[in-house]
Amino acid sequence: MSETQIVEVPLGERSYDIIIGAQALAGAGGEISRRMPGIRCAVVTDETVASFHLETLIHSLDAAGIEAHPLVLKPGEKTKDFDNLMTVVDHVLSCRLERGDAVLALGGGVIGDLAGFAAGIVRRGMRFIQVPTSLLAQVDSSVGGKTGINSRHGKNLVGVFHQPDLVLADTAVLDTLSDREFRAGYAEVAKYGLIDKPEFFAWLERNWRQMFSGGPERVQAIAVSCRAKASVVAADEREGGVRALLNLGHTFGHALEAATEFDSRRLVHGEGVAIGMVLAHRFSAWLNLASYDDADRVERHLKDVGLPTRLSDIEGGLPATDILLEHIAQDKKVKRGKLTFILTRGIGQSFIADDVPGEEVHRFLEETRSS
Repeated sequence: MSETQIVEVPLGERSYDIIIGAQALAGAGGEISRRMPGIRCAVVTDETVASFHLETLIHSLDAAGIEAHPLVLKPGEKTKDFDNLMTVVDHVLSCRLERGDAVLALGGGVIGDLAGFAAGIVRRGMRFIQVPTSLLAQVDSSVGGKTGINSRHGKNLVGVFHQPDLVLADTAVLDTLSDREFRAGYAEVAKYGLIDKPEFFAWLERNWRQMFSGGPERVQAIAVSCRAKASVVAADEREGGVRALLNLGHTFGHALEAATEFDSRRLVHGEGVAIGMVLAHRFSAWLNLASYDDADRVERHLKDVGLPTRLSDIEGGLPATDILLEHIAQDKKVKRGKLTFILTRGIGQSFIADDVPGEEVHRFLEETRSS
């Protein structure tokens, strides 16, 4: 397990590298100038991330002769809205950046999604650089080109596919995350094992503590996760087929986020995914597709890590099951009103179920809530 790993996302002329290692942030300026000589950039970040990492990044960009224009936004999921999108767009245009210049996202998934959306629509598409500072962003949202904002109808319902030109994942910056944020990101790491890599899930069961504490296990886990996502994105860039597998746990999870009004005090994305993955495995067992033993194993591991695993773990309670089902029906994978879920036949045996009856989901949720 090396200190730095490079993962390629193979998309022909739009291929790009993910550089994973403990010095990626300090070396950002040199890496960017070498790959994109003469580029200027708008740096979009939030107040929390800026307090830890903005100075290091700007110093690196300055040293490489890269003109940078920072914009600092409020932290939190509620920043992913139309008002903040226009703030980013106006900033990029007021700095007179051109199509060949870049929007650089320094932050977690919220900043990456928002800045990427702006990069995709300003001047009909600018260059985009991801410098993810959360575990969740490093293994998931910074890779694959999905960008967007939330609406009152649900999460990530407005956006575009816009691939980055480079991803710089500094594993050392993860030490500045709270325990809760790191655990939330870990849910997305475990997801890759549960989709189709049972040996990776077993490795995580043995090595998660070392991965949490840093060192080569952390780099290894992030690299495996990025390779897994890169291979799926290369096969199905715009989620017309197999890429939907990456949403294991997300159909339930996004509904739970919407039901809690995107209040990060009650639930953050990775926590919703953790509960959603347990629900997906239990729903699969409920439908006689998988074993309850596997569902128990998934729940046990995520609980050991410190993640919520049950609906009752969500502070403040949830609305009626009918309301939860309405949120599920807003999921982006719904086709002609038919519910699509990622279900499983066991650990690492996930599949796309295209026509799940809503009444079955309702019955399952009602039974789950009463147990």
